Amino acid sequence: MRKSRGPIRHYEDDRESDLGSVGYANYTVHIPPTPDNQPMEIALSSPSKAQHVEAQYASGSLFTGGYSLATRNQLKDKVIESEIGHRHPQMPGLKGSSSCSVPGCEGKVLTDERGDEIIPCDCGHKICGECYSDAVRTGDGVCPGCKEAYKRREGGGEIVRMSTMEQRLSLMKSDSMKRYSSFDDNNWLFESKGVYGYGNAMWPKDEESSDGGSGGFGDPHAFKDKQWRPLTRKLPISAAIISPYRLLILVRMAALVLFLYWRITNPNESAMWLWGMSVVCEVWFAFSWLLDQLPKLSPVNRVTDLDVLKQKFETPSPANPSGKSDLPGIDIFVSTADPEKEPPLVTANTILSILAADYPVEKLSCYVSDDGGALLTFEAMAEAASFANLWVPFCRKHGIEPRNPETYFNLKRDPFKNKVRLDFVRDRRLVKREYDEFKVRVNGLTDAIRRRSDAWNAREEIKALKKRKESGMDEELMERLKIPKATWMADGTHWPGTWSIPAPEHSRGDHASIIQVMLKPPSDDPLKGEEPEPASLDFTEVDIRLPMLVYISREKRPGYDHNKKAGAMNALVRASAIMSNGPFILNLDCDHYIYNSQALREGMCFMMDRGGERLCYIQFPQRFEGIDPSDRYANHNTVFFDVNMRALDGIQGPVYVGTGCLFRRIALYAFDPPPTKERSGCCGPFFARQKTSASVASLPEASSQDARSMMMSDLGDEEMMNMALIPKKFGNSKPLIDSIPVAEFQGRPLADHSSVKHGRPPGALTIPRQLLDASSVSEAVSVISCWYEDKTEWGLKVGWIYGSVTEDVVTGYRMHNRGWKSIYCVTKRDAFRGTAPINLTDRLHQVLRWATGSVEIFFSRNNAILAGSRMKFLQRIAYLNVGIYPFTSIFLIVYCFLPALSLFSGQFIVQGLNVTFLAYLLVITVTLCLLAVLEIKWSGIELEEWWRNEQFWLIGGTSAHLAAVMQGLLKVLAGIDISFTLTSKSAGDENDDEFADLYIFKWTSLMIPPITIIFTNLIAIGVAVFRTVYSSSAKWSQLLGGVFFSFWVLAHLYPFAKGLMGRRGRTPTIVYVWSGLIAISISLLWVAIDPPSNTSQIGGSFQFP
Repeated sequence: MRKSRGPIRHYEDDRESDLGSVGYANYTVHIPPTPDNQPMEIALSSPSKAQHVEAQYASGSLFTGGYSLATRNQLKDKVIESEIGHRHPQMPGLKGSSSCSVPGCEGKVLTDERGDEIIPCDCGHKICGECYSDAVRTGDGVCPGCKEAYKRREGGGEIVRMSTMEQRLSLMKSDSMKRYSSFDDNNWLFESKGVYGYGNAMWPKDEESSDGGSGGFGDPHAFKDKQWRPLTRKLPISAAIISPYRLLILVRMAALVLFLYWRITNPNESAMWLWGMSVVCEVWFAFSWLLDQLPKLSPVNRVTDLDVLKQKFETPSPANPSGKSDLPGIDIFVSTADPEKEPPLVTANTILSILAADYPVEKLSCYVSDDGGALLTFEAMAEAASFANLWVPFCRKHGIEPRNPETYFNLKRDPFKNKVRLDFVRDRRLVKREYDEFKVRVNGLTDAIRRRSDAWNAREEIKALKKRKESGMDEELMERLKIPKATWMADGTHWPGTWSIPAPEHSRGDHASIIQVMLKPPSDDPLKGEEPEPASLDFTEVDIRLPMLVYISREKRPGYDHNKKAGAMNALVRASAIMSNGPFILNLDCDHYIYNSQALREGMCFMMDRGGERLCYIQFPQRFEGIDPSDRYANHNTVFFDVNMRALDGIQGPVYVGTGCLFRRIALYAFDPPPTKERSGCCGPFFARQKTSASVASLPEASSQDARSMMMSDLGDEEMMNMALIPKKFGNSKPLIDSIPVAEFQGRPLADHSSVKHGRPPGALTIPRQLLDASSVSEAVSVISCWYEDKTEWGLKVGWIYGSVTEDVVTGYRMHNRGWKSIYCVTKRDAFRGTAPINLTDRLHQVLRWATGSVEIFFSRNNAILAGSRMKFLQRIAYLNVGIYPFTSIFLIVYCFLPALSLFSGQFIVQGLNVTFLAYLLVITVTLCLLAVLEIKWSGIELEEWWRNEQFWLIGGTSAHLAAVMQGLLKVLAGIDISFTLTSKSAGDENDDEFADLYIFKWTSLMIPPITIIFTNLIAIGVAVFRTVYSSSAKWSQLLGGVFFSFWVLAHLYPFAKGLMGRRGRTPTIVYVWSGLIAISISLLWVAIDPPSNTSQIGGSFQFP
């Protein structure tokens, strides 16, 4: 391992403390040249006016490109038709009142965050963004007015055409980095013999002091221990609950073993077929219960301390005298695909809750992925950015919770409670009125776009006809020619995405890449509001900056497999790495909004705490709104989120469930976690520790070609070959590859304690990031093209994993298999909230999708049986259960028919209801109930929620899970891919009912098995009762056993039967006809095959009175 040292500079810091009454000890700071400590002329100097013009031009342009297409950018005068006064200064299209001074140009001068005009040259020559770009690109950066070069930064220096990597946004970006690019920051952090105290300081030994004594330093260890506090705490479950819980699991396991042994050794000779089927089912049920129960042995609870987080990262200190936020950046991904199924207003409210989150504004970036490329979504996001100008400062001023305006204004509680500001009532009334107008605009976008497009298309047709007439074209030929019906943007240009009337290169599966910065990156310093007008809100004491908001629609072309949501998420990962490169990524569905504005800080407590460098993601529980009070179909899924996930948190971590998850970026890049013990592999070159894997800290800094060449010269042939494979893994984008070590460094916890082995110095992330430029956005356009992933490992090992409809579970599994850990963060106030289908059919199809993904996992290389040694045993069991649970439906549906078959045949699964059978049954049932009670105790769920979960387990197991198994088997064995779709639909007419969807009936073939089970058991009960009553030798024990188990089945299927009835029993006749025919046919067929009274008559000796 190559080591190098740079010159060490010494600084004396004996300044008086002006931070209150807290005193600081005197110390000598030894600062080696590290990525956070370089003579960064570019980073530390304030951006020039020329850079502001370039940034404004990049932020105000719509970038398009793709396969075999040149990347183009078009400066947008406006992106929405709303009045400019409602829009935020960071929005695109904001222009000054002055015109460009270039002859023949009618463009307007760009403005800064305050709305002031930006003049890039000291001579005062006014220039628009497009002319400035032309001057830089074709005129060698010379001002058209004074003919002198533009200044790149304050204090002198001409514009230098920099490479794409040098124009990236990162704290490690500096020309002077080339002199220290070989510095190994891991060696400095992890192997230095210095002792790190409070701040970025290396404490000298006592004998090194000038007076030979303590030198006034005091005891550095005592100072360190006094200051250091953990960000999180693990709260173990009370021993009074968890000990009996574990004991009951062992007791039930023993009882199941003894019961199954007794069942196998005591067959029912008179009904071997019935006994055999029941034993096989019971063995599988015991195995399935064991897979589900074993991972629940060590549940934990965790709490965070937000005060400590603020103290460490946002409080003035010797390492951070200004008190600027030292928290790492977060990129938030919001995915949507179809504005017809996912209303833009819902997505807009989610965006508004993100923009108003309580996190440093300059560290937050939001990316909206529109996989449908719809102009409706584009303009809805622009409207949301415009309304955020009012909504976000209002939330900050009055501490609004939740920060989703639709939810906030519909809260059924006193909105004025705990509000102390006198102007709250007036402010709320004004914001409510603006929000109502905002909703009208968003809901009216569909008609507005259609009217606008019709007008422009009519205009284009008239112009084309006029031009053809002038050219002398035949009228018949003119009638045959058709002009494409384009979709037009607000500024009178063609929308590059999907058109309302599809056309070549403008359809849902065929359009170019699109990137539009809706809100440009905010300034580094707070920006207070201006003096208000009489009828406006007073934001003079509020920071009005907004996080960066970017609209992205990846390129789609026919013949390419775009991999649905997983492909869209990977495109966001690559684009965001180039544009903002936040070391952490939060992904949200378009209908899941931030309910707790401090949720991001809660998650960051775990990532920045001791040991946080080994965490791949923080999973938050999913909470839902709009669920019926009885939660008929277990939509809240509380047993999974509050029981199973808490239990997994005590092993290796919860599974990834698709939304509400805070990722470590480098974990998505398929790197291994840092080693728990110091070894050369952590600091070695890329792929040096193993041939097949790489520790993330081992990736070299690729900030310059000289550094790359120098590093490769020290590698052997095998390492050189592995270095050459980097583009094969991540693609051929050099800025993307070079962003990886930056994200790794920025995502480390603070090295403020000797126990933090892989940390970064405090104050490293307080340096302002540079402005966004056109080259970075252009590079982002290229990495979201449809061809970029060809011959790379994206979707195979890197990013979200392809090949399954449940890409979330597979992605989390791959991370755990590499040795990463995850954390389950349950906040006191729900972190996120979303919507869930409360309709029976929609719920079944949702469960079908999950179960189908599990079957695909079982038949793939992601089966937990094939997991590596880094995955813990109980975690492996949990993932194995994920792939196996749908197969329980085969045995479950057989077992649900067994009571009816027992009643029809007059036989039972055992020879008789003897004491032994009843004793085993009692022990198994009682232990199950006691386990449920204890689970309710340590998880906090309610008994009704547990029972609803049990009911829907049987409903889903006899319908969606069975269909998923059939679909998976046909796909694996025969290559046939089938799907279950809606075949009929009837809607309710009570539109004012909040839960109207609950009563909507939609017929689907998934309902056939449970309906058949219900009718078969009901008919069997009736036949058995009458037969026993009129039989000469009544077998009441067999009747009692059969009827008991039939009622057990029917009790679980009660919510399903209630759902079939709709609001007033308005179920289509076809449901009863087909179900009745099937049930009667089965009943009569069985009675005909096996007459119960040893006669040849159907029905035996039974006769109605």
